[in-house]
Formats: sequence, C-alpha cells, structure tokens
Amino acid sequence: MLDHKKLAVIHIVKKELGISDAEYRDTLEKVAGVRSARDLDDAGFQRLMRYFARSGHYRASREGITFRQRMYIKHLVEDLAWDPNHYANFLKKYYKTGETETLSKTEASKVIESLKHILAGR
Repeated sequence: MLDHKKLAVIHIVKKELGISDAEYRDTLEKVAGVRSARDLDDAGFQRLMRYFARSGHYRASREGITFRQRMYIKHLVEDLAWDPNHYANFLKKYYKTGETETLSKTEASKVIESLKHILAGR
C-alpha cells in the first residue's frame, strides 16, 4: 500500500491532466492492473508515473517543457528553499520569463543545470 504522499502526487497529476474519473481508473488498470490508487504497490506507482511522464498530456507542444522537467525543477527550488517570488525573479533575470510552464524543453534543461549548480555551491 502506498503512503499518503504518493497518493497525493497521483491525485495532483490526475487533476493537472484534467482526466475524467473513468479515464483515470482505466489508466490505472491498463498500467498497473488495479482500479484504485490505494491498491498500488511501489512498482505500480513507478509504472504509473512513467506512463504519465511519457504521455502526450504533459506538453503543450513537442518543444515544451516535460512533466519530468517540471517536477525536477520544483524539487530543486524546494531544496534551495526559494519562495515563489525568488524563483520567478530568477527566471525573469536569466530566462526572460516568469513561469516554468513557458519554458521550452531546452530552456528547462538549462534551468535545471543552473539550479543544480547553485545548489552544489551552497
């Protein structure tokens, strides 16, 4: 059985995707063989997250930031303990945008490398 944090992640992703409950349950069954996230084990959770990360739902365009990049950036910003304004100012100064969502895949890779470098220098 999954812990509450992983269940929360699944439900955040479901909401972010805007998929119906029926589509969500069909996806759970197709990917992990269960109809409820509560019945997932860790391996099923990993399969589901990989499925979501590879799905077309997570990009506005082929060149757009991927879900995996978005989540990694979020994790790095949390590790840096930056508030949303600090991060938005960082993006504006160096990447001419205030939002992660508007980054291309290439720009997102550069942001990730920059954040990793800043974190390593602490």
